[in-house]
Amino acid sequence: MTTPRLLACAVVTLVALTACTPSPGDPVVGPATAGGTVGTGQGSGGRISSSPTGPPAAVTLTPDEYRAELEEARGPVRDAVKKLAATGGLKTLGKQLQKTSGAVEGAVTRLSALAPPAEVKAQHDSYVEALGRLRTSFDTARQDAEEQRVCTGPAVLTGMAEADQLSDVEDVAKTLSGYPASVIPVKAAKKRDRRLSNGRFIASEGRTGRAYLELRNGTKQDAVVVLVRGKKKAVTVYVRRKSNFKIRGVRDGSYKIYYTLGQDWDAKARTFTRSCAFEQFGKSVRFRTVHTATQIRWTDWTITLHAVTGGTVKPKKVKPGDFPT
Repeated sequence: MTTPRLLACAVVTLVALTACTPSPGDPVVGPATAGGTVGTGQGSGGRISSSPTGPPAAVTLTPDEYRAELEEARGPVRDAVKKLAATGGLKTLGKQLQKTSGAVEGAVTRLSALAPPAEVKAQHDSYVEALGRLRTSFDTARQDAEEQRVCTGPAVLTGMAEADQLSDVEDVAKTLSGYPASVIPVKAAKKRDRRLSNGRFIASEGRTGRAYLELRNGTKQDAVVVLVRGKKKAVTVYVRRKSNFKIRGVRDGSYKIYYTLGQDWDAKARTFTRSCAFEQFGKSVRFRTVHTATQIRWTDWTITLHAVTGGTVKPKKVKPGDFPT
């Protein structure tokens, strides 16, 4: 039977000095000359009393006071990092990275104003500098998330661990022996490249139809394809890079087809953790079975997830939060 094909093409004190002319008969005032003392004198001695020119110096903290300040400063950072480690997708990743960077900046501001015990002054200064570098690292990670190079919180921490950005601040924290200075309460996983087998169904309703949908993934990344009929996800299937797969038994109906591409499939978060993209096939695909007195007719479809010469349907970009997971 004929198999129609739809091919996707990856297409911002000024002081006014006023001169005045003395009136006739007025005494002429010459240039002012300095003499005596400025300020308020005390008694006949003429001692000078003046206001301080800057803020008072910070009072050196006792060990217990310093310990309490460290706890107050690092607490919000640790909480933010924990939440980052539990962020499973791009929908909220950018906001959580912004909060984490802000928490680190708050710690830097608070600790920079302190006068720690003299015996840990050098270590304290190094610690504050390390926190500043950590904040910069989170800002960089936020940019990476915006450009979808990293797609989950754990992936962010894995990348930072590989670049020694987490161990940098933790190693300096250890030099503050006897004081609570650690700000990374979780262990970052090693970089992984998790994949499912080609054609592995992640979810599927009963496939009782006669038609099939062939998926051709000629890209350099694995894909997860989702078929949506109405408001219901009918089928979710994994298609490896440079591979094809036929979904057989597709039931009659009109389907929207979504797909995500990327590296390292996180089955729990239902997303790729790195280099992720989210798209929708630019046209709904309709399956219909027709029964006549003498025959049964139906339509099979083939779509490609990569650009092809002569392709007639362009993919649509999809916001991560709108992708049907």
